[in-house]
Amino acid sequence: MKKKLLGALLSVAMVATLLTGCGGGEQAETTAPAADNAEAPAENAEAPAEGEAAAAPAEANGKKVGVAMPTQSSERWINDGANMKAQLEALGYEVDLQYAEDDVQAQVSQIENMIASGANCLVIASIDSSALVNVEAQAKEAGIPIIAYDRLLMDTDAVSYYATFDNKGVGTAIGKYIEEKKDLANTTETYTIEFFMGSPDDNNAHMLYDGLMEVLQPYLDKGTLVCKSGRTSFDDTCILRWSQETAQQNCENYLTGFYADEDLDICATAFDGFAYGCKAALEGAGYTADNWPLVTGQDAELMATKNIISGSQTMSIYKDTRLLAEKCVKMVQAVLEGEEPEINDTEQYNNNVIVVPSYLCTPVAVDKDNYKEIIVDGGYYTEEQLAE
Repeated sequence: MKKKLLGALLSVAMVATLLTGCGGGEQAETTAPAADNAEAPAENAEAPAEGEAAAAPAEANGKKVGVAMPTQSSERWINDGANMKAQLEALGYEVDLQYAEDDVQAQVSQIENMIASGANCLVIASIDSSALVNVEAQAKEAGIPIIAYDRLLMDTDAVSYYATFDNKGVGTAIGKYIEEKKDLANTTETYTIEFFMGSPDDNNAHMLYDGLMEVLQPYLDKGTLVCKSGRTSFDDTCILRWSQETAQQNCENYLTGFYADEDLDICATAFDGFAYGCKAALEGAGYTADNWPLVTGQDAELMATKNIISGSQTMSIYKDTRLLAEKCVKMVQAVLEGEEPEINDTEQYNNNVIVVPSYLCTPVAVDKDNYKEIIVDGGYYTEEQLAE
């Protein structure tokens, strides 16, 4: 369906910023609540039944675990921190949980303080792992094991283990969802698509992109998918610090510069925050339910799930933070008790210095058809939370 032409002045203003490369430098304002009133998943402090990591408190012997998280501006990190803290404390460990609010130097200082205060193990979800190499070396020299959480710690031999979701699998799942919903293998139609990929300083973002493009690149080559902006490489589509604001600006630029006379059919985004930004841009451009594009995401945040129900986001990748926290907590417990933790990948995660032994949790695509079965019946969110 054709849309009305957007104003010329808006077009000039927006297109002028299109050539800014991959991502802006400022953290976007998000819909995620503050830590003290976050709408966390149902029974957020409890791990899934599988494993029962916190069922039998261990003899912690006064051991202390430092947990360094990147930001509270995204709901998922609030939930990750809360889940891990609850499970570690249930095992008898003292927990120092810190959020750096996407300030790289603040995270360095927090980890330095954890080392100085006698942490026996560090769990780090990095903002920019390249900035942590020296402080990680300090931890290694002090004999403190490090577990990378969700984001791989690059360029260091100080990291012992890695707990994450299958990040390439996340991209593959998003790509296959688009492939199936648009029947790309069989259709004779052409669909327009624009890409919103993750932060260039996050190894997960690169792996997600690789998984996504393994599925979609053949359709771009064939012409079944058309990216009118021409921005399909990772460098052209990455968004620094996973900024929602930058995603919205990019989408506004694409719509005014390339889609004034033709609808955008697919917003391939790597994060629910990007989907929120695209939603705002699409609404501003006059899109309605009649021509709303397929919009992807990742993390199945509460707001994203509500948007899936209402139709303004098509799908997300559900990553049960309770399960990831459970696996990481078991790693911490094993390391502190001199045992070998559970590992299911010893090949995929090369951080440029070593291949880091890892445990990968499986991501699941959710949409309007299966969110009740996976998210509600799984106890992650309640119907009441989704109805608020």
